Amino acid sequence: MALETYRRKRDFTATPEPKGRKGKTGGHNFVIQKHAARRLHYDLRLELDGVLKSWAVTRGPSLVPGEKRLAVEVEDHPLDYGGFEGTIPKGEYGGGTVLVWDRGTWEPLFDAHHGLKKGHLEFELHGEKLSGRWHLVRMARRAGERRDNWLLIKGEDEAAREPDDPDILEEQPQSVITGRSIDEISKEAPGWSSKTGRIRKTPADGVATSTKSKTTTEKPVKKARAAKGGKASTKTAEVTEAKGKEAATIRPVKKAKKAAMPGFIEPSLATLSPRPPEGDRWIHEVKFDGYRLQARIDADDVKLLTRRGLDWTDRFGKEIADAFRALPVGQAIIDGELVVEGDAGASDFSTLQADLSEGRTDRFVYYAFDLLYLDGQDLRASPLVERKAALEQLLEGAPERLRYSEHFEVSGEMVLRHACRLSLEGVVSKLRSASYSSGRNRSWIKSKCSARQEFVVGGYVPSTTSRQAIGSLALGVYENGKLQHVGRVGTGFTAKLAAELFDRLQPLRAERTPFSGKLSAEERRGLVHVRPELVAEIEFRGWTGDAHLRHASFRGLREDKPAEEITRETTDTSAPELPRRTVSLTHPDRLYWPDAGVTKEGLADYYAQVWTFIAPFLVGRPLALLRCPGGISEACFFQKHAWKGLNRNIVLFKDPKDKDEEPMLSIDSFDGLMGLVQGGVLEIHPWGSTIADLERPDMIILDLDPGENVGWSEVIEAAQEVRQRLIDAGLVPFLKTTGGKGLHVTAPLTPNTDWETTKAFTKELAEAMVSDSPGRYVATITKSKRRGKILVDYLRNGRGSTAVAPYSTRARPGAPVSMPLDWSELTPAIGPAHFTVTNTPARLSALTTDPWADFRKAAVPLEKKKTKRAR
Repeated sequence: MALETYRRKRDFTATPEPKGRKGKTGGHNFVIQKHAARRLHYDLRLELDGVLKSWAVTRGPSLVPGEKRLAVEVEDHPLDYGGFEGTIPKGEYGGGTVLVWDRGTWEPLFDAHHGLKKGHLEFELHGEKLSGRWHLVRMARRAGERRDNWLLIKGEDEAAREPDDPDILEEQPQSVITGRSIDEISKEAPGWSSKTGRIRKTPADGVATSTKSKTTTEKPVKKARAAKGGKASTKTAEVTEAKGKEAATIRPVKKAKKAAMPGFIEPSLATLSPRPPEGDRWIHEVKFDGYRLQARIDADDVKLLTRRGLDWTDRFGKEIADAFRALPVGQAIIDGELVVEGDAGASDFSTLQADLSEGRTDRFVYYAFDLLYLDGQDLRASPLVERKAALEQLLEGAPERLRYSEHFEVSGEMVLRHACRLSLEGVVSKLRSASYSSGRNRSWIKSKCSARQEFVVGGYVPSTTSRQAIGSLALGVYENGKLQHVGRVGTGFTAKLAAELFDRLQPLRAERTPFSGKLSAEERRGLVHVRPELVAEIEFRGWTGDAHLRHASFRGLREDKPAEEITRETTDTSAPELPRRTVSLTHPDRLYWPDAGVTKEGLADYYAQVWTFIAPFLVGRPLALLRCPGGISEACFFQKHAWKGLNRNIVLFKDPKDKDEEPMLSIDSFDGLMGLVQGGVLEIHPWGSTIADLERPDMIILDLDPGENVGWSEVIEAAQEVRQRLIDAGLVPFLKTTGGKGLHVTAPLTPNTDWETTKAFTKELAEAMVSDSPGRYVATITKSKRRGKILVDYLRNGRGSTAVAPYSTRARPGAPVSMPLDWSELTPAIGPAHFTVTNTPARLSALTTDPWADFRKAAVPLEKKKTKRAR
């Protein structure tokens, strides 16, 4: 593995880990680092070819010959990492405390490269704690596993120990560098490094501790082990032996009760709250966007039950069930959520629904967040944190499809805010000491990033673009036993889903309306009534004054929830008032992004929600437009001049330097933006000047466009370099994603220079970057010269040149948008197309500060001086 993977996973402005680089080949150092992250493990690192080949040994090395310890292969680390000891901040990759447990040299007994390739590496260690012969043996990959799993096994020699001898991990837990424990290091300020020097400790008897233990070279004296309390059930032993695995070693759980395995357990349901609770009594978990499933393991019999107890095991393919069978346990009941993670890295119910519809099972992942029963022990009366600790131990070394749901013990408000900025669904807060309570209760509190709940389908309006598809659904909720109409949803359907829903609703057609009360003429127009049996999950932006949905978007059918239980979760109308559309949309159900299910009406709803953010960058500027009247799957073309049927709200003006050209395009209001939507405009590219001051630009923009084989971490580094160069030039840099592959770094200007001067400044900056780092950057758009490099495109700064506007959509799969970011958000967690039409409104509603709020206030004159070289 290259160090690119190591760097991509880390934000070096936040973590003290060394960035490092590939070193000279030929060295044979090794290090074992004790790492208290979400679970305690030991990282074995062997120097080879200038990097540290690395494995995460989940239970640490054992000196007992033949005892197998799972070692999960991870990314290569730089050589500098071998001396790292300190604290990785929470929230960063691998967050937790790192201790250098052992170090020394290693010696391959045969060709190391051949051994790694074939899957059996045999070597000797010469360390301060470990010595003698060792084996790393690669296991065959199971379906769905993304990493190679190995076994670390001690060879039979003088350094080996008997099973009853003391465990060296417990016998010598301290750092070989400083003599400190994990607990002592964790109490140091985050970022403490071994570079601060050795810390020696003097025990109570006054004898200084040795930095080298005799037990590494002498065979230890045998000691009788204390008998462990409790035994695994006979069934567990039989099952785990049949599976060829060690039985899971789970520490005793407080208040666990001996009991036979119960039947279906009604799940615990969270109570909705606008904000998460605060205080030390609460822990906070990310809210997943999938199907709540209870996993029941009884020997090799695995069942996945919905919240109503329906057996849906077969619906999710054999891979998930096989992953549960691989756990070293006889009987267990696990509570969790099955999800599919979309391109943005967050769980996405719409993507899950699409995969189910297509019969695709390769992306399913199960996040486990509670353990209710384990091998003869009913854990429901035990405190939550005890159940979660046992669950985490059980899942150590589990297949990649089974993941432990982490929790956070910091401010719930902070967790929610961070989740929303990353476009996650929300947070579930849980009382740390609470027992497991079935049904709706207040020991679990859910707080959402956007309004979202289930609604009953009471009718549909046929599509205006397809004879055998729905165009919108009429929705309702039950109040006092009667179905109340709450509005329609007309976006969020892919073409395939719209057709499937049409077929699904045909057998349910009814003569009379299922809704209580009289519908308005507009609500009745084109409506086909159906029996109220289907339940749809809908995301929306609050309620109108008359209790109807605002800007609703379909997310999928919920077959795990009965229609008669669907009630209104909240009637909060406190959401900010959005501009009202007066422009009439023809064919509002036309799919502009078929893969994402975003219709013309969905695009109009999106722009209504971002209008206050996007308006300063569009109004009163010349615009170049990418029009796709039939959506991204049909012909698209750029347009700078009027077209037939142009909406009257779009402003026309003449370029004074172009006497013969047709009028150019601009907008001066929200209705103008809606006119663009009606005209099939999917990308908006404004000039860097206003119509009022056409010849003097009021911003500059540098487009960082990566060529082939350029990692995202390299684009991030390039943006930081551009930022510093602009600061050195006296400008204030701002950042946004492009919605494509790269990043835009821009700076506002006081309009005091002409286009020629502005372009010359940005050209000089780009060429300086190329001169300083010719292996990383290129300033020419010739594609043949861009492979492995980043194009620093300064050509956006000439007269008539444009760049995509902040918050503008892009005519690309997934409906991505160009998103302004705070510089602190520039991490691998947010990729170039992370934000979309679907998840952007939730992000904006969660922002306490608009990262570009002071864009215009930061404008300064462009000084006519040379850009500085990189320092």
